Amino acid sequence: MSADTKIAELLTELHQLIKQTQEERSRSEHNLLNIQKTHERMQTENKTSPYYRTKLRGLYTTAKADAEAECSILRRALDKIAEIKSLQEERRIAAKSARVQSDNDPPRKTMRRGVLMTLLQQSAMTLPLWIGKPGESPPPLCGAIPASSDYVAKQGDKVAARVKVVDGDEQWILAEVVSYSHSTNKYEVDDIDEEGKERHTLSRRRIIPLPQWKANPETDPEALFSKDQLVLALYPQTTCFYRALIHTPPHRPQDDYSVLFEDTSYADGYSPPLNVAQRYVVACKENKKK
Repeated sequence: MSADTKIAELLTELHQLIKQTQEERSRSEHNLLNIQKTHERMQTENKTSPYYRTKLRGLYTTAKADAEAECSILRRALDKIAEIKSLQEERRIAAKSARVQSDNDPPRKTMRRGVLMTLLQQSAMTLPLWIGKPGESPPPLCGAIPASSDYVAKQGDKVAARVKVVDGDEQWILAEVVSYSHSTNKYEVDDIDEEGKERHTLSRRRIIPLPQWKANPETDPEALFSKDQLVLALYPQTTCFYRALIHTPPHRPQDDYSVLFEDTSYADGYSPPLNVAQRYVVACKENKKK
């Protein structure tokens, strides 16, 4: 079965799940209205009789079951979305591999910078929010939680990569994993900025995987970087990571970090606050200020 056919099937299944969610919600709203009316009658009569206690117990039990059923459907829908995104990513990687040019092929047009910046913003906005079950801890690569020590980034994954630049200095860039060699413990990565058109072979210590889920500040604040914590953050409208201090962590799931980039052109050594999405903020491995 082709990726396109599979994606079409999954989209149909997703549509059905969304319809089921709406049906479940409509059913539960009727029960919630009964709960509200029962409380209003109790207030009017100014008493809590055994009858009302029994009735409310039954209504709340039903409401809990309705909520759990809706939650189950929503989780199945989220799984479908994750599967669709995975297939789309596989299709993108396959198309990229197919474009590997021979010497006789005409040169391919470089992506315009404005288009690249838009794609990076979309990637940050569509990064899935981690929604754990009650009592479940966020996994590695959720927000500020680093990857496990034995983690190997997959082909197509985005990473922060420390590379040597023209003047012999080193810089953290946004890159895409091409491959990983278990025999040499080294990655091959491509600079995400096609203007660079460079492929780098780097050791694991020069690679930092980017978050694969956003952390929810309302339920998992421990999975976020704290105020004044030193990080590497993608400077707005560039593809390079620079050292920064967290000025303000996100307050809501859709919020960005506010960070202060190290900048010697300012009296206190830091830029004014700038917003950077969770997708592009990772732990800084170097503690000392340059």
